[in-house]
Amino acid sequence: MRYNQGFWCFEAEIMSNLIVLGAQWGDEGKGKIVDLLSEKFDAVARYQGGHNAGHTVYIGEKKFVLKLIPSGILRPGVLAVIGNGVVIDPAALLDEIAMLEAAGVDVRSQLKISNRAHVLFPFHRTIEKISEARADRVPIGTTSRGIGPCYEDKIARRGIRIADLVDNNFEDLYRALAGDKKLIAEAFEISEPGNFDEILAQYQRYAEQIKPLATDTSHLLNQMIRGGKSILFEGAQGTMLDIDFGTYPFVTSSSAAAGGACTGTGVPPNKIDGIIGVSKAYITRVGAGPFPSEDLTDVGEQIRRAGNEFGSVTGRPRRCGWFDVPLLRYTAEVNGFDSLIITKLDVLDSLEKIPVCVAYEVAGERITHMPASTRRMEAIKPVFETLPGWQRSTQGVSCINKLPKEAQQYLRFLEERTGVEIGSVSNGPERNETMIVEGSRLEKLLNR
Repeated sequence: MRYNQGFWCFEAEIMSNLIVLGAQWGDEGKGKIVDLLSEKFDAVARYQGGHNAGHTVYIGEKKFVLKLIPSGILRPGVLAVIGNGVVIDPAALLDEIAMLEAAGVDVRSQLKISNRAHVLFPFHRTIEKISEARADRVPIGTTSRGIGPCYEDKIARRGIRIADLVDNNFEDLYRALAGDKKLIAEAFEISEPGNFDEILAQYQRYAEQIKPLATDTSHLLNQMIRGGKSILFEGAQGTMLDIDFGTYPFVTSSSAAAGGACTGTGVPPNKIDGIIGVSKAYITRVGAGPFPSEDLTDVGEQIRRAGNEFGSVTGRPRRCGWFDVPLLRYTAEVNGFDSLIITKLDVLDSLEKIPVCVAYEVAGERITHMPASTRRMEAIKPVFETLPGWQRSTQGVSCINKLPKEAQQYLRFLEERTGVEIGSVSNGPERNETMIVEGSRLEKLLNR
């Protein structure tokens, strides 16, 4: 890597096998970071989630919203892999392929899909809507894309995988699964659960288009690693939406934390060289669930507008709040972050004062760990410290030491309180609006 006009530029020799994932509740800017880093990796592998999470990447005047395909697809020659831990809606996947091909991306030569990934059907969406609307259930605030019910079928061992979809035995498996869904539709008195025969015919057509892309991606990735190739692993949601370690039950249905990269791709842990967390300079959340540092005042709305905090898939407004130190310490412990990338620093440019949540109190007692129960999480009283803002633009600033003094102080404060180095800072949506700290562990991992 060489330094040129304030930016670190990647040279030909690179790299480790790295995991890049969200350190908060998602929407941290992972898509941009993966797109930036992927230039010199040989492959980018997505390891969990479905088409309910969008990664937005800006390249000049073009905006790409990627829901299933890894962000690395936008780099010519980089292999994009959808791992076995992902659930795939074929219609959404083929729409995404068509969008990328229309933009000139050679998807068919760059994309591989795990034959062990599970297939999502229209009736999964119907079931999710039923579940969310039940009178005796607290709504999770899902995107109603059918992701959860598809994972339910996977864990219940009745799901259909890509290998089944492209196999001659698909119709038998499909009719068995559809029979289960008909019973559910009848139990809930759904008059139009969908035409199961039409769905079958439709998915048989999808299978013809997907079959050339399907392969044993676990074998493919391990073979690449044995051959000295480098892999970048991409998570879809943030750690606080992990099925085990997030704010359960207001979580996603898969393992969004770093451990999911191994189970979701079939690459063993001893092949991972580093884990990079991505965090906003503040924090957001979509949907229901605890949010200790949420700001419900006009300032929170100001952050939402300045950061364009609306879902890239659903358009839903994101809930906005202040950087949460205890939360970041927790996600750093769960994932083992080697370094942290801070995004959207520029969103805070206009603020005179910037609160930071530095501790939690529950019933007057200061706690040092993340509560497991929703009740305890909702009872948290955040303890804030206020730092001075810089009230001038950081956009266009090309290296850390040229940021306003107060912005540098803010970053040092976050680094000291979380115990994780800040190896990079992003101050705009473009690829090149990202600074890497010289001498950081992140830089060393990128130069390994």
